[in-house]
Amino acid sequence: MQESLEIIKHGTEEILLEKELKDRLIAGKPLRVKAGFDPTAPDLHLGHTVLINKLRQFQELGHEILFLIGDFTAMIGDPSGKNVTRKPLTRKEIEVNAETYCEQVFKILDPEKTQVLFNSEWMNKQGAADIVRLASSYTVARMLERDDFSRRYKNKQPISIHEFLYPLIQGYDSVIMRADVELGGTDQKFNLLVGRELQKAHDQEPQVVITMPIIEGLDGVKKMSKSLNNYIGITESPDEMFGKLMSISDELMWRYLDLLSFRPTAEINKWRKEVEDGVNPRDIKIKLAEEIVARFHSADAAEQAHKIFIERFQKGAMPENIPEKELKAPEGELPIANLLKDAGLVSSTSEALRMIKQGAVKIDGQRIEDRNLKIKASAVNIYQVGKRRFAKVKVIYTPHE
Repeated sequence: MQESLEIIKHGTEEILLEKELKDRLIAGKPLRVKAGFDPTAPDLHLGHTVLINKLRQFQELGHEILFLIGDFTAMIGDPSGKNVTRKPLTRKEIEVNAETYCEQVFKILDPEKTQVLFNSEWMNKQGAADIVRLASSYTVARMLERDDFSRRYKNKQPISIHEFLYPLIQGYDSVIMRADVELGGTDQKFNLLVGRELQKAHDQEPQVVITMPIIEGLDGVKKMSKSLNNYIGITESPDEMFGKLMSISDELMWRYLDLLSFRPTAEINKWRKEVEDGVNPRDIKIKLAEEIVARFHSADAAEQAHKIFIERFQKGAMPENIPEKELKAPEGELPIANLLKDAGLVSSTSEALRMIKQGAVKIDGQRIEDRNLKIKASAVNIYQVGKRRFAKVKVIYTPHE
């Protein structure tokens, strides 16, 4: 039990309640471990895998994994951590995204030992009276204890009634699935605890709640997100994935090792000591990049990506197949910051200006320092931001009508 507990606890943020988890592990019965994902985007990224990796650990310890695709809750829109009402997705968007989730999750989990469920299976059978009964199980005052709801209420920002249904339905999923344990990000804590309360109300043993850290994106500051363009998708090409991992800071590297690597903790601690004694952190980062690429592709792909990285970045070579863009210039020229943003090389003009100031922007291999530079129409150049972001851009004059 103690060995299993140490494996489960590694990398977690909080376990509620740890004593209950110990008791269930001592009992020796395989646990029903639930984690839900709303298919709000077509692809999973490494941020999602922090939680899926923990599911894999439970699986290897002999427990039953319940991978829930929230195709019903996705139509509501999870309000967790949001300052505004989240736009619900269409049924078609959800179906497309859910299909890719099923394909991608088995890059980590064993399909033979994973039960995939969709909460529309039971929620579509609920009538209006059932939803009203579910809504009666929680008060508005309890809902407003949630940080994001409380903040929006105090700031007089809208909260739609349907948003209150989200944590209730997530909790009801745990009742239907008879979950012993539910995993979620730290921003899901309120929703996970609602599941405990609803299980008690249905005379079930309340689930143990385990929250996982939300991993930072490539910038090392904000959470990994496709909308912030600071993510590593698990379907990205081996060399793209390798290059992105090599671009993270030395400090962020340890965070990624703790949350994404399957290496033993003792080995990671040994690497920390080696770096303190003078080993180049880049050597450790290469091991991390090789492990992640091998997991989602193959060991051969990881080795090849390593070679490409050396040729491209350590020897200063340009990458093959640089994406080509055509950008319109109604005024006959484009400010460099706007061009970099529109070409997808940065997420904002402010980031572009910051990167120029840091000397991280090159045009045709030449570093630029002029933040007010304007690129004239008809120009075709190769733009580089940092070590791994490239685009070949043609500026086209498109006069105002």
